[in-house]
Order: sequence, then structure tokens, then C-alpha cells
Amino acid sequence: MKVTHAQKLELYKKGYVQIPGAVPGVMVDTAVKAINHSFGKGIDPANMITFQAQSFCPELRQAPEITDLYNKTPVKQLAESMIGAGKVNPVERGQIAVRFPLLDDPPPALRPHLDGRYSPHNGVPAGELRRFTMLVGIALSDVSSDYAGNLAVWPGTHRLYEQYFNQNGHDILMRGGAEGMPPINMPQPHMLTARAGDAFLVHYQIAHCASPNVSPHPRYAIYFRLQHVDLRAQLFEALTDIWLEWDGMREIVAQHGEPVPTP
Repeated sequence: MKVTHAQKLELYKKGYVQIPGAVPGVMVDTAVKAINHSFGKGIDPANMITFQAQSFCPELRQAPEITDLYNKTPVKQLAESMIGAGKVNPVERGQIAVRFPLLDDPPPALRPHLDGRYSPHNGVPAGELRRFTMLVGIALSDVSSDYAGNLAVWPGTHRLYEQYFNQNGHDILMRGGAEGMPPINMPQPHMLTARAGDAFLVHYQIAHCASPNVSPHPRYAIYFRLQHVDLRAQLFEALTDIWLEWDGMREIVAQHGEPVPTP
């Protein structure tokens, strides 16, 4: 499996691309079985907020049933074809992201965010930015309609935020929460549908969230946060040069450089 020119162009313009069937079904089933086995032991309600912000089943985050979804599937090669072979730090754990059904009618509003900023339950210290390079999502269950726990994205915001940071600096990110989101005119969000085994390759600097789930079924997904090997040395520089850590995108950027889109 190889990323096509068209898929790279889609990521360049939108900030994300979906790769259908990137993970074999047997590996999806193995991961879901391990998660459900863990759930069968019980979930402490007192920890639900932390699990939602960080990861369910923390004892499984480094288990091969989870990490093999990246390390032993085409997803690793696909990601490195965009960031650069040998340019990604080893992936040793994943986030087990489950969204259980809500009874809300209508569903709550979508709330976009950028990862790696402080919130009371996500484990990021106040005043610190834990940026990464690429978010890799693996769907472990079918998501066939809106408001079913979808990965929701605001296409093009990677470029809009790049423009904002170039003009205003990045200090706002240290505030955390909604107050730490740069004030830009947001495009319309897309709630992405998926089949189990689909992968999403997403630029760090895309506004996104998990949509509320008012479907009858839990939504299962795994997220990996890939770091360029030089990330710490250019932690803030890449906010204003969004393809700095994407060697595999250089040709696309050179061919299709264009003004920042207007929402």
C-alpha cells in the first residue's frame, strides 16, 4: 500500500486524508477483543473523565494488540512516506478512544481543539505545549452517520492557524482550554464516516474533535501521535512552517503552493 499523489494533495489542501482498509480485519478484531475484555473487568466511573481525555484501558496502551495496528501494518509506511523514512520517533503506545452513546437530543455542539495543550484531565501541564507532527487514527468500528462519535475536522485550518501564528505568535496556545484556541474564522466542520480498518492521517495543526455519539453503538478508535525526530528542536518553528517536518510533502508544496484559503 502506497500513498498516491492525489492523497498527498488532499492532505496538503485539507490537512487530512483517509486511507480505506489500511488495517487488516483480523488485527482490528484482536484489538477490539482486548479492549472489550478489559471493559468486562469493570470501568471505574470516577476515572471516566480522565479516560475520555487520555485513554481508556491504560494497561493496554503499550500492548501489541494496540501498537501493532501501526507498527506491523501499512500505516507505518504510509505515514513515513509523508514525514520521511527514518524521520519518525518509535511508536510505543496508542490512545484507546471510545465514545459511548449519549441520550442528548439534539446532540451537543462540536467543540474544536488542537492537541497538546493544557486541560485539567489530559495530563499536559499548564504552560506547556506537547505538539506532535501527525495524528494517525485507526477506526475499529464502522461509523456510518453523523453524530456517531466521528472524527470531526475543520478542513484547511492547518493553513489558517499557520497564518495566525505568523502574524500573532503562539503564546495563546499556553492558555489551554477554549481560551487557548486562536480566534480565526472557522470553515464548516466535516464529520468523517469510516469502516473498521480505515486509517486517517491528520496534520497536527488541524482543528478537530470527536463528535458526540447519539448512535446506539459505542465508537472504537485508536490514535497514535507521531513525532518527527527533530520535533523538540523545532517545537514552535513548525507552527509557522507547517510542512517543516514533512519531507515527503516537499514536491506537493512546491507544485501547489497557493494562498491561505478563506473560510
